[in-house]
Amino acid sequence: MNEISIDLETFSSTNLATSGVYRYTEDPAFQVLLFGFSVDGSEPQVVDLAAGEKIPAEIIIALSDPSVTKWAFNALFERTCLSRHLGIYLSPEGWRCSMVWAATLGLPLSLEGVGAVLGLEKQKLQEGKELIKFFCVPCNPTVANKGRTRNLPCHAPDKWEAFKQYNLRDVEVELAIKQRMAPFPVPEEEWQNYWLDQRINDTGIALDMTLVQAALRCHEQFREHALQRAREITGLDNPNSPIQLLDWMNAHGVTMETMTKEEVGEKAKTTTGEVQEALQLRLELAKSSVKKYEAMKNVAGKDGRARGLIQYYGANRTGRFAGRLIQVQNLPQNHLPDLEEARELVRSENFDALEMLYDSPSDVLKQLIRTAFVPKPGCRFIVADYSAIEARVIAWLAGEIWRQDVFAKNGDIYCASASAMFHVPVVKHGVNGHLRQKGKIAELALGYAGSTGALKSMGALNMGLTEDELPGIVQKWRQASPHIVRFWWDVDRATKQCVITHEPQQVGRVRFAYEKGILFIRLPSGRRLAYVKPRIGVNRFGSDSVTYEGTGEQKKWIRLESFGGKFVENIVQATARDLLVEAMQRLSKKGYQIVMHIHDEVVLEVPDGVSSVEEACSIMAESPAWAGGLVLNADGFECDFYKKD
Repeated sequence: MNEISIDLETFSSTNLATSGVYRYTEDPAFQVLLFGFSVDGSEPQVVDLAAGEKIPAEIIIALSDPSVTKWAFNALFERTCLSRHLGIYLSPEGWRCSMVWAATLGLPLSLEGVGAVLGLEKQKLQEGKELIKFFCVPCNPTVANKGRTRNLPCHAPDKWEAFKQYNLRDVEVELAIKQRMAPFPVPEEEWQNYWLDQRINDTGIALDMTLVQAALRCHEQFREHALQRAREITGLDNPNSPIQLLDWMNAHGVTMETMTKEEVGEKAKTTTGEVQEALQLRLELAKSSVKKYEAMKNVAGKDGRARGLIQYYGANRTGRFAGRLIQVQNLPQNHLPDLEEARELVRSENFDALEMLYDSPSDVLKQLIRTAFVPKPGCRFIVADYSAIEARVIAWLAGEIWRQDVFAKNGDIYCASASAMFHVPVVKHGVNGHLRQKGKIAELALGYAGSTGALKSMGALNMGLTEDELPGIVQKWRQASPHIVRFWWDVDRATKQCVITHEPQQVGRVRFAYEKGILFIRLPSGRRLAYVKPRIGVNRFGSDSVTYEGTGEQKKWIRLESFGGKFVENIVQATARDLLVEAMQRLSKKGYQIVMHIHDEVVLEVPDGVSSVEEACSIMAESPAWAGGLVLNADGFECDFYKKD
């Protein structure tokens, strides 16, 4: 036995979508119903565990044997469920995920989606969704079902037989997908990165549930106060209704088309009295500051740790990680100068003091979200992240020497950029310091061929810049960074040439190849980015552009358009991702426990008195062998709860 392909059907009273598989399997009602499998590509079989059948002994032994490869689509689910079912911890080593494999090829992250895109002869059975709803989740008690809250096989034998066929088909589809992807195997080192990711997810991160529960109660109290005050002002039964509030505003001489956050915010600045207060209350009631606290409550396990927050290869265009459940990739920043004091007010449920000391309790709750992540007793967090990683990578890839020199000397890239743009010395809080802001916004917005629109999207107008200034900033930045500009156009030409001729191309450290209907971009690390079914199309400007198939808006499989700057963005962000995973491997081998990572930052749970910020940052800043000449730097700090330093 060399490998097993596995697919499970399970039951739990816990909502899988909102709580995640770890909490899902902790539910006392959790049960594995069907175990579908195939050994070494043989005819799939289904073990009906709900009917009392047993998983063969040799299969159980193989599940714990790292020398036997276990395959599943979203293998985290199967591995975690089987760990609970068997009462043993199944280590990630030896498990491989065909969903991750599909992601490396730019394919969808669903079994149904991959099967459809690949045009498999056997597709996932459509009736499966209804069967899962019938057998895998609780049902509502009715007179017709005699008040039961769960459907068992005996309640619908025909449906149960169809469910077994559905389970069998899923194994067949997984086998077919693997066969179609076989010409493009995932490199072994990428599976090692996947196993590290799985260990990080298995470990999870502790939550301060006292803070979480108090924040939810705080929100409810202040929300009720706000609603009551809004009723008093407006006389409306439901002042949170956009239609009712719009009518009230119009009756008070305030013309508004919608109740969007932006329009309400603008009107609140120009109105006075009760109208202004009503608009401010509307903004307060519309804030979603507690959604992440609710997610934390749903996800926290019996030991108070949140697991499964990170999706490996979740951004399959670059291979970067994606957030799940609590969505740690988009946590609000914190800027409160008295963060710890505000945190203690909420934890102790001193809501009166909170309301007296702060203008917006909802904003306080929002800024405290990060602080709900805490180390276990006897430990503290060391948080370390790369400094200006994308700016460093693009300068290295494009050969922009003056930028690399700035990083080598630990200079301020925003000042250096402004100096190069305006040809004068720029010092932060010093000579020509006012120009630094222009350098900063240019750096943040223009690295991937962005123009005035990118500056606006990055908030240039809110930073005090005028519309008339923007074209000049774009021009000056591009003149100061000619090698980066050339890199955009060289990549643009290389991708087009590769798609047209199917001949390999190279731009500096990056290679382009066309294989079996896929455009591959080989990164300096050796990893490849994939663009499915590329061809030359015409963009909105009437020029040729590369298009390919991928997941677009609303998770639909559509044809997407790209260009040199966008490809460069993918290349740079993917390279930054490769640097991060290699740093995490080094940290892990040094004994550091990684409990979370966000973008280019790692959160380490470190025993008190052990290691230091300097050591962790030093490990992160090491350049891999493939990144010769790339100057890296990492900054960090220690904390007793997670925060933005």
